[in-house]
Amino acid sequence: MSLRPISYQARICTDENRINEFLSGSRVGVIGINADDYPYAVPVNYIWSDGCIYFHGVGSGKKTELLSEGVKVCFTVFHEFGTVRNDIPCHADTSYFSVMLFGNIVRITDHKKAADILNKIIEKFMPDFFNTPANNPVNSFLVEKYRSSQNGNGVAVYCIDPEFVTAKENQAKPENLISPKTKNKSV
Repeated sequence: MSLRPISYQARICTDENRINEFLSGSRVGVIGINADDYPYAVPVNYIWSDGCIYFHGVGSGKKTELLSEGVKVCFTVFHEFGTVRNDIPCHADTSYFSVMLFGNIVRITDHKKAADILNKIIEKFMPDFFNTPANNPVNSFLVEKYRSSQNGNGVAVYCIDPEFVTAKENQAKPENLISPKTKNKSV
């Protein structure tokens, strides 16, 4: 597979340190999968480790069904900083940073590796909740034997090993930004 080059060349970011820092610090990405008549895109919590995206879920549902087919996927992580002010409405813009990864996805079947990934996920999303990183709450036996009370399935841990990574950004000074606001606070 070859990717079409990003057309807005001025927005390309090739700084691997910034990309790694962004992927490490962000919490949610959207996985895009080919499915039936329509693409299927779903947000997931994830970690970025050793150049790969890892996430988990229950071992059932549409996402699991689609991922079990060994498909190629796209994974997108983005952050909007605000709208860039401009006196001409058509010249207003958005300040952002985004990364897209394209690659193959595999389900981690090695219980020890899955436990290691789950412990990294726990530490990222629940830092210090289990006292210290050395006190890993998940081990290979738990991964092998655990069954969800929802559906009786075990945990599914996935890895996206990217073939291609693209990043784009539009930087702006904070004083030139209008912060994003939502009118409907009930969402």
